[in-house]
Amino acid sequence: MAITAGMVKELRGMTGAGMMDCKKALTETNGDMDAAVEFLRKNGQAKAEKKAGRIAAEGIVKTVVRDDKVAAIVEVNSETDFVAKNEEFQGFVDAVVNQVADNDPADMDAFMAEAWAVDSSKTVKDALVEKIAVIGENLNIRRFERVNAENGCVVSYIHGGGRIGVLVVADTDVVNDEIKTCLKNVAMQVAAMSPKYVSRDEVSQEYMDHEKEILLAQAKKENPEKPDNIIEKMIIGRLNKELKEICLLDQVYVQDSDLTVAKYVDKVAKENNANLAVKKFIRFETGEGIEKKEENFAEEVAKQMNM
Repeated sequence: MAITAGMVKELRGMTGAGMMDCKKALTETNGDMDAAVEFLRKNGQAKAEKKAGRIAAEGIVKTVVRDDKVAAIVEVNSETDFVAKNEEFQGFVDAVVNQVADNDPADMDAFMAEAWAVDSSKTVKDALVEKIAVIGENLNIRRFERVNAENGCVVSYIHGGGRIGVLVVADTDVVNDEIKTCLKNVAMQVAAMSPKYVSRDEVSQEYMDHEKEILLAQAKKENPEKPDNIIEKMIIGRLNKELKEICLLDQVYVQDSDLTVAKYVDKVAKENNANLAVKKFIRFETGEGIEKKEENFAEEVAKQMNM
């Protein structure tokens, strides 16, 4: 199968590996993108999946919280940062997030078909199309989520003027300023450290087995002379280290490196005589996984690879 510059660009964006490494991986796997990612990881050339880290699209994330119980978060994209800061655009996003909080739409199709709360003679889709015409840029309501903290409370945190938005849902029998400040700090941790899970309990066996396979390939490549029992111990150590990075409660608390997030939450709970447990978080980062058009990138790749 012919390996194109576009395929190399896509794999490079997903893994952060070098262009020639990406070309080799695609050649070895006959153009299978998923297999190429695996090839790079097993050979230690892809340190992590960076697809979500290559942020390119502009826009904004906004949140709204009602009575500490109900919250919504949305991402709306624009073509330029200039428009993302525009009051007209920001007002539109405010209306979008409030409508999500009020109506709890089932999915994007259902939401776009809803009557627009600001003017019920239009649908949400009609309002979006109208706003595109007024602003003069392509806009996109990309995603949303709504949560209901039935047994506790929910807090939100916005970073960088809307570049990152976070909701944290907790079960708690005490809701006061100290508890909400604690959860706001946890939301800041989520924004900064981008965990994948709340705790190890959420990590599937399939994920664990897959990571062990990757780590085994890496360890054997790095230490071909070591016996299997030593390799096994190395894998367990590396897997535990990875879990401490991807599980929120296992992470080192950024505001006090002597504590993990779990220990920080427990400390605040004891100080307030509360039963407090973080149950869920949602983290949206503007443009996550969308790659902005890069002029002449394909030409650059083709030149270096002689395609």
